[in-house]
Amino acid sequence: MQINKELSEMAKQIIILIFLSGGLLLGGCEKRQPPPQRPVPEVATVTVQPQQVALTTELPGRTSAYLIAEIRPQVNGLIQRRLFKEGSDVRAGQVLYQIDPSPFQATLDNAMATLGKANANLPAIRLRVERYRDLLADKAVSQQDFDDAAAAEKQVQAEIEYCKATVKSARINLGYTRITAPISGRIGKSNVTDGALVTAYQPMALTTIQQLDPIYVDVAQSTTDILRLRRLLKEGQLDQNGKNQQKVRLIMDDGTEYPMKGTLQFRDITVDPTTGSVILRVVFPNPKGILLPGMFVRALVQEGINKQAILIPQQAVSRNPKGDPLTLNVDAQGKVVQRQITLDRAIGNVWLVSSGITPGERVIVEGLLKIKPGVPVKAVPFKEDMQNSGKINYAAPPAKKN
Repeated sequence: MQINKELSEMAKQIIILIFLSGGLLLGGCEKRQPPPQRPVPEVATVTVQPQQVALTTELPGRTSAYLIAEIRPQVNGLIQRRLFKEGSDVRAGQVLYQIDPSPFQATLDNAMATLGKANANLPAIRLRVERYRDLLADKAVSQQDFDDAAAAEKQVQAEIEYCKATVKSARINLGYTRITAPISGRIGKSNVTDGALVTAYQPMALTTIQQLDPIYVDVAQSTTDILRLRRLLKEGQLDQNGKNQQKVRLIMDDGTEYPMKGTLQFRDITVDPTTGSVILRVVFPNPKGILLPGMFVRALVQEGINKQAILIPQQAVSRNPKGDPLTLNVDAQGKVVQRQITLDRAIGNVWLVSSGITPGERVIVEGLLKIKPGVPVKAVPFKEDMQNSGKINYAAPPAKKN
């Protein structure tokens, strides 16, 4: 019985070995199937072409009145009336305050009376001189008497001129009792009321007038930007001969754009040692009084025209761990190559490239996640409707520098 069990176990093992050997032989006879090939990834590219673009820079600024006049009295006196409405628009020559004119009128009357007295004495003295001149020829009067009469005539004439000057001064002072507006503009609050006693050229102004149309916008530009612009001009990368070179746009504090453009008037030549910047003064029309003195604004100043600008969509740019901007391009063999580039600034939804890309290169815009350098790809033109944000605007208004 033990022998029969051992023979049975051996037979089972032999059968299993035969079965496994047959399976291996059958498998070796079958043909090997090649692994399925992956399809070539498709990417959307833009072909870089140089184009002309206006470069602008955004600078912070503050508005200031075009003209400012602080109203002060020119004579001592008592304010009788205030003749304007606070916060209203006044015109040049309009009477603002009336100082009590009584003492100044009395001074003028006194001066005029003295002048009249001197004029009344002049004819008699002049006739005396003429008579003495005739009598001197006949030796009827002495030379001394004639000289005294002539001197008296000159003295009266001098008194008349003095009285005329006194009358003129008194008339001017009387006119100063009517305090008028030297410029047209908007007047502020009054610092005095009726009955207040004022003195000539006092430190405190009675009120202030500001001309707001047009209005100044003073913006600060760093010397670094100025040196950069000079370098670009010297290298021929920037042209400042555009017809809109002096035109400036304005962004209000709430983000809206001011409807009118300003004109760049001048650049200051003195650098502020605390900020390292110079002041640019821009004049803006302000017919509706939207701009008020002291407002913070942002000015878009045109730097010049770049006639060979290289622009690429912002979504085509990625960055390495160091933060350097990179692009993936398609070379002539249809393979992906990586380029490290230098960005100048963002212009709308595109980047202005300073270096790293040459005209004619194909830059990959979409399909970046499924490729890597060295991989062959199928390049198709990038279409505007493929963007979620809409149309690529290569002439869009500039944003802040990168």
